[in-house]
Amino acid sequence: MTVNVFQDGDHGTHTVCVSCHAIKPGMLNVHLVPHTHDDVGWLKTVDQYFYGARNDIQHAGVQYILDSVVDQLLKNPDRRFIYVETAFFYRWWKRQSGDMQDTVKQLVDEGRLEFVNGGWCMSDEATTHYSAVVDQMTIGLRFLNDTFGPCGRPRVAWHIDPFGHAREHASVFAQMGYDGFFFGRLDYQDRSRRKASREQEMVWRASESLVPPVADLFTGILPNGYNPPEGFCWDQLCDDPPIRDDPDLEDYNVEDVVSKFLTVAQEQVGVYKTNHIIMTMGSDFQYENANLWYKNLDKLIRYVNQKQVNGSNIHVLYSTPSCYLQELHRANLSCPYFPMRIDDFFPYADAAHDFWTGYFTSRPALKRYERISNSYLQVICNQMEVLGGPTSRNGSFGVGNSDTMKKAMAVAQHHDAVSGTEKQHVADDYARRLANGWTQCQVLVSNTLAALSGSSAPRVYCEHLNISVCPLTESSSKFSVNVYNPLARPVGWSVRLPVNGTAYAVTDSSGNAVDCQVRDCVLCTFLKVTFDPETGLLSSLSNLETQQTVRLSQNFYWYNASDGNNKDSKQMSGAYIFRPNSSTTFIISKTAKIETVQNSVVQEVRQWFSPWVSQVVRLYADSRVLELEWTVGPVPIGDNMGKEVITRFDTSINSSGIFYTDSNGREVLQRRKDYRPTWTLTQTEPVAGNYYPINSRAYIKDEKDQLTVVTDRSQGGGSIQDGSLEIMLHRRLLHDDVRGVGEPLNEASDLYPEGLVVRGRLLLSLNPPAVAANTHRPLAQEVVLQPLITFTEGLLPPNTRPEFSGLQTALPPAVHLLTVSQWDPDLVLLRLEHQYEARDSKEHSQPVTVNLQVSPLPSTFILLTGADPSYRCAVCLSGEKPLPKTKGDPSVWEVTLKPMEIRTFLLRVRLR
Repeated sequence: MTVNVFQDGDHGTHTVCVSCHAIKPGMLNVHLVPHTHDDVGWLKTVDQYFYGARNDIQHAGVQYILDSVVDQLLKNPDRRFIYVETAFFYRWWKRQSGDMQDTVKQLVDEGRLEFVNGGWCMSDEATTHYSAVVDQMTIGLRFLNDTFGPCGRPRVAWHIDPFGHAREHASVFAQMGYDGFFFGRLDYQDRSRRKASREQEMVWRASESLVPPVADLFTGILPNGYNPPEGFCWDQLCDDPPIRDDPDLEDYNVEDVVSKFLTVAQEQVGVYKTNHIIMTMGSDFQYENANLWYKNLDKLIRYVNQKQVNGSNIHVLYSTPSCYLQELHRANLSCPYFPMRIDDFFPYADAAHDFWTGYFTSRPALKRYERISNSYLQVICNQMEVLGGPTSRNGSFGVGNSDTMKKAMAVAQHHDAVSGTEKQHVADDYARRLANGWTQCQVLVSNTLAALSGSSAPRVYCEHLNISVCPLTESSSKFSVNVYNPLARPVGWSVRLPVNGTAYAVTDSSGNAVDCQVRDCVLCTFLKVTFDPETGLLSSLSNLETQQTVRLSQNFYWYNASDGNNKDSKQMSGAYIFRPNSSTTFIISKTAKIETVQNSVVQEVRQWFSPWVSQVVRLYADSRVLELEWTVGPVPIGDNMGKEVITRFDTSINSSGIFYTDSNGREVLQRRKDYRPTWTLTQTEPVAGNYYPINSRAYIKDEKDQLTVVTDRSQGGGSIQDGSLEIMLHRRLLHDDVRGVGEPLNEASDLYPEGLVVRGRLLLSLNPPAVAANTHRPLAQEVVLQPLITFTEGLLPPNTRPEFSGLQTALPPAVHLLTVSQWDPDLVLLRLEHQYEARDSKEHSQPVTVNLQVSPLPSTFILLTGADPSYRCAVCLSGEKPLPKTKGDPSVWEVTLKPMEIRTFLLRVRLR
């Protein structure tokens, strides 16, 4: 056995975790990793998967898997198992007796049960925002740390099922202190090349801003996705024959199994570089009857290793990803031994015409609900709970909690949740969980606002303002509006409300008149937008401050989704895969009927392209951003054609086949048409093969102009022609793409039985490239963290506190308040980030020092002590050590942030 020793924080104690079996130097060591992949919702809901309900849809019951695995681990100390999805394990753990919990803790301490990844779920990498990923990792890792201590801490990231891999995920994992990252899905052309050159393991340099090796992460591509080698699956759901080792029986097959395994191992080592190879022994929801797997694996190990006496050089052992990685590290290979990767793994294709780029946009309504729920979590659940203290959780409006929303948002990050690749009833369940979280958090807000304002007037939450519905404002002659800014800097925000009538006056908290208009429209003197008088379409965009003008035309189109009758391939477009029948787009209308509304607040041009596509082009006073509010649906399918609806911006910008997209809302990557930075692409799908995830923004530029489009949810897009940028808005399909979900992406609802209607916003800015980041980075944060708007009937009562600031001073422009949340009754979790890349801005891409006692700390608290995570980590928390202090004044805690750096702190505070 190999003994791993971990120091427990700064407390001077040590925990011994016995984990890894001994390998045999000079031999080919085959690391068998027993595992199960348990989707936190996909074909069944989270609850159905855990309990094993609805087996008519899919046979799967997670509670039985964990019961069976623990039982089998206890029967043989050589056995190992890894587990990933903390959401399921947490639920199982709560239902165990104290004796069973002690038994499981022993298995973890001895390294026989190992947690990998450790987040609440295995998140999607294309459609998730980094702030939500960090949150879901936090609650999963905190549970493991609180429950099992250092031996429960995952040391390996394990993303075996997501459909492409984002550089920002690798960067976050590296900053969290993970030793390695393993995944299973890889573009078929990239995999073929890597096999030939034996480059299936690499060092991923996941940031161009963070100084190496801060964001460097060893990354391994698993040999069989996450399945066992062909012929070696021994689950109750498998058809492979068991090992029959009684020589007196006619069907004795040990020699055949061993011979086949030796062949598989020799083939695998031929595409890897070291004398260690890893094999995943398990798959989707396997090990419900773990005895089947372990009985055969025990035999496999015994009989293969017996061949060593006859000269075999293959040694098989039970192992885990961290043990495998440990042996690679011990080989002490020189740094150039593994290649360096600096780009990402999008888009992913598993065959020539099968690009998994449709899910970048699938279920756009759910994607938007998840995004605004993330804002709700940060603003209402987290910030308000901290600002209100104990009163927020138990006040005049009842008992509220943030746990419901945190767990609902965490589950929504799963790679078959926000991705839009689940069955319809599962998507409905994700939305229901988020709605329940909203309800619980609204109690927190009401309690907090009552305490801060001194008014116990009931708070009203209008959750349908996006469709201009708010019963209070539409029926009341007098009402009060409370606007809370969640960003740690001042922002301007226009509030648009549905009202009944035209004779309204608006005053601020001091009774001064506020400029307003009853018609919701926009005017701006920094930007200038022109329309073609004949077509009613956008024709140019100008930035009057910088004296820039670009030709800009925009319209709506659709691709005809493949139904499988294409001459090149039978692949259909579906929830995962985007495959148009051709590169031809069908224009929805060459002209738009328009109506113009202008006043001192806003100016609008309202466009109608068809009965199912419309848009409002909006400019707010003193804004440098053009807003496009689009409405698409119900997408017609009476012609029996599935449709992929896009909007496209055609400009005079000379983009030279290059455009840029963000990675999970943080760093930006360059994309080039029909090109991959680290391998030679044979392009077989000129549209789908050039689509990338756009999580928050994309842009095209030349030497003089940069046009940036900020999105309000994750969407797919590309630059198919020079100077062009297209974004997919909605998908309605008639066929399944045969990737497991088993139903077409054809959404409807009780409100829209003819098909789902989706509304969203795109924000456009035009700037010189050298300063464009000064606009699009803070703008993207404003879209993610929107102000909280609440209402009360009538005017504010006397003696009400009309204004409140949660911060003593604003943060510097380069610093973003990523998280402030209640950790324990007297502990606050504070997470700060430098939101600029090193190359972004001469003004803001510099290190910034923040005084933790002044800038980010809520004004309701006094800082008593501070704790910094005891190891390099963005979200993990284990032990305490003092915060850095200034030399001149030891009572002042300061932290310096470098571009793209995230720092997490625990602050011990008390109310003023």
